[in-house]
Amino acid sequence: MPDTGPLPSTDKPLSRLDDLALFGAPPLFGTPRHVNRPQAPERAVFDALMDDVWQRRWFTNDGPLVQELERRLSDWLDVPHAVLTCNATIALDLVMQGLGIEGEVLLPSYTFISTAHMLTLRGLTPVFCEVGPDMLLDPEDCAARITPRTGAVVATHVWGSPCDIDGLQALCDEAGIPLIFDAAHAFGGRYKEHRIGRFGAAEIFSLHATKAFHACEGGLVTTCDGDLAARLRLTRNFGFSGSDRVECAGINAKMSELHAAMGLCNLDVFEQTRAAARAIHAGYRDGLAGVAGITLKCPAPEEDNNHHYVVCEIDESALGLSRDALLSVLSAENVFARRYFFPGGHRSPPHLARTEASGLSLPRTDAFCGRVLLLPGGSAAQPDEVARICTLIRFAAAQAEAIRDRL
Repeated sequence: MPDTGPLPSTDKPLSRLDDLALFGAPPLFGTPRHVNRPQAPERAVFDALMDDVWQRRWFTNDGPLVQELERRLSDWLDVPHAVLTCNATIALDLVMQGLGIEGEVLLPSYTFISTAHMLTLRGLTPVFCEVGPDMLLDPEDCAARITPRTGAVVATHVWGSPCDIDGLQALCDEAGIPLIFDAAHAFGGRYKEHRIGRFGAAEIFSLHATKAFHACEGGLVTTCDGDLAARLRLTRNFGFSGSDRVECAGINAKMSELHAAMGLCNLDVFEQTRAAARAIHAGYRDGLAGVAGITLKCPAPEEDNNHHYVVCEIDESALGLSRDALLSVLSAENVFARRYFFPGGHRSPPHLARTEASGLSLPRTDAFCGRVLLLPGGSAAQPDEVARICTLIRFAAAQAEAIRDRL
């Protein structure tokens, strides 16, 4: 979403039902408060990098800023190879091509729909799997769905929390298939002694503007496989290995210098960004403490989570309101919370018809899709806004029966 600048709010009371915007009162916020508003670095730092780009007239085609960002990300993530692309969906596509994946690919249904779409467009068959209580791919369910047609597994570090990496790797090693990680949410996180980024055959990060670390738009593949990294560098540039030598089929998946400049600026301040996001998350933790029916997901300290996502599970029977009813209350106040990853890949066109025909049942995924709600968080959120949102939610919880009756 666009950066709207400071977000005005009203000092309206919340003492009776008619104080809610859902029932005609002015909204709490004068302009929308979106989930994960983009972090913006100091403009002068970005401008200085862009002045150099302008002077060089080298705007794309593996420019010096792209090369610098790749080097720095490789060092920061402690992984031998970091390959930047124009976006993460294309990055995953290039990895599939680079690994020669065919047939079926197992993935959680509880993940962003772009993965299943990309697999379908490449001529692969997405096979949706169940998640565990932690919302991460369930290795046991995954194992049960492996067949001779299975070509790979793509597991997602949802909310930046690492999957059962060891369990999934053992499973894939036994089956003789590659394990790939969707690390779109997980920049900065850890699994045991290593940062996320050096596991499986490859890990793919999204550098979209809404992520904890971003380059406005972009993707990143990290891998310990030098041959795969070399193939990725060829295929992101039409297969060219020189000015007029083509080695293989490829596309234009290069990152521009403008995007690399934003990435460099944000990498410089990532620890401050993460600290700010943690403070915002703590504000929600304290502000929602004791509200029956709302459980805030709190990452374990050893994850070194970026805390970019403020994830709540809504228990309708305890709160007195459904997740969607609470969403309506918030949206009316210009608090645009989100249902993630609703309704699940297995229930989304164009995949729904095939999964219905197969009789696929993923009850845990369905349950999460019905009760998870993301609140506006991340480093760009402001503590006073968090306090107002928590007050609003507490009021809605106290007035749940009356709100439900009026709805």
